Amino acid sequence: MTRRVVVLGYGMAGARLADEIRSRDPGGERVALTVIGEEPHAAYNRILLSAVIAGTMRPELVRLHDADWAAARRVDLRTGNTAVRIDRPARRVMLADGSTVDYDALVLATGSKPWLPPVEGVVLDDGGPAPGVVAFRTLDDCTRILAAAKVGAPVAVLGGGLLGLEAARGLAGRGHLVNVVHRAGHLMERQLDPGAGHVLARALGELGIDFRLGTSAARYVPGDGLKLDDGSTVHADLVVVSAGVRAQTTLAGDAGLAVDRGVIIDDALRTSDGRIHAIGDCAQHPGTVSGLVEPAWQQASVLADLLTGTDAAARYRGTSVITKLKARGIELTALGDAQTEVGDPDAEVLCLTDPTRGRYAKLVVREDRVSGAILLGAPGAAATISQYYDRGVPIPGDRLAVLLGRLLPSDAGTAASPADLPASAVVCRCNTVTKGGLVEAFRAGATGVTELASVTRATTGCGGCRDAVRGIADWLAETS
Repeated sequence: MTRRVVVLGYGMAGARLADEIRSRDPGGERVALTVIGEEPHAAYNRILLSAVIAGTMRPELVRLHDADWAAARRVDLRTGNTAVRIDRPARRVMLADGSTVDYDALVLATGSKPWLPPVEGVVLDDGGPAPGVVAFRTLDDCTRILAAAKVGAPVAVLGGGLLGLEAARGLAGRGHLVNVVHRAGHLMERQLDPGAGHVLARALGELGIDFRLGTSAARYVPGDGLKLDDGSTVHADLVVVSAGVRAQTTLAGDAGLAVDRGVIIDDALRTSDGRIHAIGDCAQHPGTVSGLVEPAWQQASVLADLLTGTDAAARYRGTSVITKLKARGIELTALGDAQTEVGDPDAEVLCLTDPTRGRYAKLVVREDRVSGAILLGAPGAAATISQYYDRGVPIPGDRLAVLLGRLLPSDAGTAASPADLPASAVVCRCNTVTKGGLVEAFRAGATGVTELASVTRATTGCGGCRDAVRGIADWLAETS
């Protein structure tokens, strides 16, 4: 019997779930799939929006699906539409265009919306952005930002988190005078300690970005700029807001589902109604944080197993997240409990700082395993430590060598080339692609980076693994 599965949301989580379902059920014999998308165009890689702002990627290059994807995959795709009500007893969803769709299983992949701080002149009475203000969240937001940002004009960015810094770097690369206003005392305070935050600010400052830290916007005056709560002014013709997001839970709450910061789910991705699941930014699971792609894609894989009957025992146990800043000229990786301070009696903490050259390296070790790290301007060390963190294996006694990227985990203890990496080593975290998976795809005929990406999805997330994938492809070509 064919199961009717309806996915509400055609962002990265919803699109990935649809792909995962069809990879398990290509003919649609087990699942009749309907996907509802609020935006009028195809799903796209939100991680790459900063590259669109910077002008290094065209909008069409960040699309996840082409025009004939839905027809080729037997998906009833309805874009430019939204769900307005869930009738749980009838197992029916009412859509904004007046139509309805029935389900046997419903998946909420409604994502999140940008939060606009209640600053005078920034937010209109209806809660939307005022003229001269654009939130940075969607592909359409990129279009609005680029249309509003006159060449060389000053721009203020509200928010010194991951997305705000990526937007600021992209705009600075286009020649704009950029000021980042951030109420915390240092950048990316959720992922970085103060030392790393200050080195990052200095490195970005050399790329043309100024910062106002430890202060907030009090009022926006079009034609003048932002008045800050310390009495100073940031001149800006455009204000880009990236001050955080809020999970889209209204639909779930109105349907009587359990909601907290997000829609509460268990390890089977079920909400308080067993026929309704949730994944991605709108979902709240104790084993992960929202706002990142890796948990959403791992959830999509588990849920596809469950919905297609491929693996009834599949469960989502959480995601060990590695955060990477995707800003041209900056190499930053943060993972685990990197906020642990030097001198903590329960951990070994090593820290090296070189602010003049924009480098900061910190390693936190607990019970001989990597517990946290911050690597700024140290890509080699980031690759090394990420492997230890992913695999959860003990690290060598020479902690300094690990911090400097001189030792790689392997079955033999050290490694210096792709040949020494074990098959289980995760190369692409976004898509959980291992070295073994890349080798298998190469031997099946995917002999270049583009072909490997098409078959395994490696490099199609944040793109940070492209050099590693290329290195493995080159090594395989040389040794085959």
